[in-house]
Amino acid sequence: MLPPAPDRKRRPPPMEQTDAGDGAPQQRQRQKKSSAAKKAKKGGATGSGSGSGSGGAWPAIKPKKHLQVNRLKGTQLLTVPDFLTSAEAKAFVDVAESMGFTHQGSLGPLKGEAYRDNDRISVTDPLLAQTLWESGINRIFMDLNISGKVATGLNPNIRLYRYVEGQRFGRHIDESVNLGDGSRTQYTLLVYLSGKGSAKDSQALVGGETVFYDHRGGIVAEVAPVQGMALLHLHGARCMLHEARVVKKNVKYVLRSDVVFA
Repeated sequence: MLPPAPDRKRRPPPMEQTDAGDGAPQQRQRQKKSSAAKKAKKGGATGSGSGSGSGGAWPAIKPKKHLQVNRLKGTQLLTVPDFLTSAEAKAFVDVAESMGFTHQGSLGPLKGEAYRDNDRISVTDPLLAQTLWESGINRIFMDLNISGKVATGLNPNIRLYRYVEGQRFGRHIDESVNLGDGSRTQYTLLVYLSGKGSAKDSQALVGGETVFYDHRGGIVAEVAPVQGMALLHLHGARCMLHEARVVKKNVKYVLRSDVVFA
């Protein structure tokens, strides 16, 4: 269905940092609560922001039988509108806020790391990964193989990101993660849990676009967050340099996982 992009052995410029799936030791991160988090919507009990359990009951997700898949500008960038309903997206935000986020930072470009300023939750939950996969993502990858390997599911390491006003993630690439037994992640999955709205919507997100660049630094695509929309892009050796632009108003929430091939 979607042939893989050419295998370009490319890495970011020296002053850019790779994002190794938020779990690899390639990036130093400040594990402290974000002072900016006070601007965000308050939740319930505060959690550690990471762990091996689900941290609470996740919202039910209905399977989507007729998802529309859009390819952006002839690239391997895919958007899937309405992957989650508005109610499902809001429910994930409520659960995440009740768990509590941990701030993620970096040493910055002068130290060879991409600028990073956001808040994160990281959990390992195979059941949630399977539920998300079987709700419609699996059908997108039915006829796709990469180097003879096929998509088998989502990385059980589920991450939830929060960007309050003024936060962003500078230009970087997402690394492929070896999960063992011949399994490796090849695509990033982002699901926007908040996004653009009408001018009358006081909670509508302003800013926070995901922007992709070519090897010359030219803009390939700008993806504005839309609540419930999924974004899929190749990572590892084929990953395009990209960034999360600064949030100018309200709060950006994102669910992140990876598509596993074996």
